[in-house]
Amino acid sequence: MEELLKRVARGELSIEEASKELKVEHIRQLKDFARLDIQRTHRTGIPEIIFAEGKRSTEVADLALALAAATGFALVSRAREDDGAEIKKRVEAERLDFEIDHNEVARTILVKRKGYTIEKRGKIGLVTAGTADIPIAEEARVVAEVCGCEVIKASDVGIAGIHRLAEPLEELVNADVAAIIVVAGMEGALPSVVASLVDVPVIGVPTSVGYGLGGKGTAALLSMLQSCSPGLAVVNIDNGVGAGAFAAKCALHRKK
Repeated sequence: MEELLKRVARGELSIEEASKELKVEHIRQLKDFARLDIQRTHRTGIPEIIFAEGKRSTEVADLALALAAATGFALVSRAREDDGAEIKKRVEAERLDFEIDHNEVARTILVKRKGYTIEKRGKIGLVTAGTADIPIAEEARVVAEVCGCEVIKASDVGIAGIHRLAEPLEELVNADVAAIIVVAGMEGALPSVVASLVDVPVIGVPTSVGYGLGGKGTAALLSMLQSCSPGLAVVNIDNGVGAGAFAAKCALHRKK
């Protein structure tokens, strides 16, 4: 992009020609089923993330390997066992210089060129109310880390034993995190408590954990949306990707 701007400034390239080149560079057509946004990280601070649900494993592998080749790494969310097996088979068969990290708890697959490093952007906190909330918290952690964040975690500190929260929350405040992700199911009260105690943005993530009428995350979502604690933002049920991305943007702007 810088080189294109210099060529425009020198009069070697018209604005129209530069615009065409940028469009070609930003979008990579993949066979007849996808268009990869390979410059999304530079434009928005958040990389293209491949959502595996609804795609065949062969398509997931095509997307992941093409994106990793173009940008240095690719992240797949809501990945299945077959997706990981297909990617591994292709990497081995084609002798590609990629590392594969399949996180079965987070249901993510990270495909990274060997030796590729991600620029560090700052620190965020990640808190779960209960152990059952860890899979969604892990998804948020993986996303935040590929966005360049160091993630400081604390698990199982929900309001059923609120005294457990004091020590990890003090650690997060002392670490000067840019934001805190709070993952909670059941009645989803923990994000409101955390937001009332800290001076950084808090991202509430309701999970589909619990009993009865609100047991699929509805009660937790409504509780978080109805919070009277200022400074709390809420993503959708089980949306670890959205939480990790928002926290990363907080860290990016804190760094600036």
